[in-house]
Amino acid sequence: MESIWIEYAWTLLILIGLEGILSADNALVIAVIAKHLPDEQKKRAINYGILGAFVFRFASIFLISFLANVWQVQAIGAVYLIYIGAKHVYKEYLRSNDEQKEDRTDKKKAGFWPTVAQIGLADIAFAIDSVLAAVALAVTLPETNLPQFGGLDGGQFAIIVAGTVAGLVLIKFAADWFVKLLDKRPGLETVAFLIVAWVGVKLAVITLSHENVGILPHSFPHSTVWTIIFWGVLIGIAVIGWFFSGKGSSEKEA
Repeated sequence: MESIWIEYAWTLLILIGLEGILSADNALVIAVIAKHLPDEQKKRAINYGILGAFVFRFASIFLISFLANVWQVQAIGAVYLIYIGAKHVYKEYLRSNDEQKEDRTDKKKAGFWPTVAQIGLADIAFAIDSVLAAVALAVTLPETNLPQFGGLDGGQFAIIVAGTVAGLVLIKFAADWFVKLLDKRPGLETVAFLIVAWVGVKLAVITLSHENVGILPHSFPHSTVWTIIFWGVLIGIAVIGWFFSGKGSSEKEA
């Protein structure tokens, strides 16, 4: 029996690390969407975003057998993230100077509640991704004598809940850090939107490999090839973007 709990403890450590990686995506999206709000509203929007992530993740734990087959939810999330990333790049780099000047004059950012709604839409997609990963790890564990919850063994369910709570704590700290970083280095805003769009591509790949869609092999999102491609591109965007944003900042200061 003792070996079972050692296995559970080890799985929990792995799950917390995995949640940390997945939470970074969610936190960056929250930070980017809320960035335009005044400081007080920004903090409230982030807190509501964390609350939304909490609600959607726990709802997903109980509904995962149903949600796992609703690929349309992640498809909507993928389209939305790619859209906001592409929209930012278009506004900043592809429009004429006259259009950019006119936009700066007449620009109207989304208000507080529309911003919270945008964060909520992203949270739904991320909640399913996060909980699916947690369930995939938990169901490999041996069953315990604990009562069942949400169609899962009590011990497995407890591991998922613990990992989910850890992920939410990490989202909170990461979102606050991303907001501060974007305030200090405004040049990183475009980098952040590019990463958000790339995360949208990740959700699109998951959608296309869903068993009811079948365009990509079902195992592709978890393959070594895709993992290397995804993290290679993401790290490349971050490193190159950091270098150029720093270079731009130095020139402005000079």
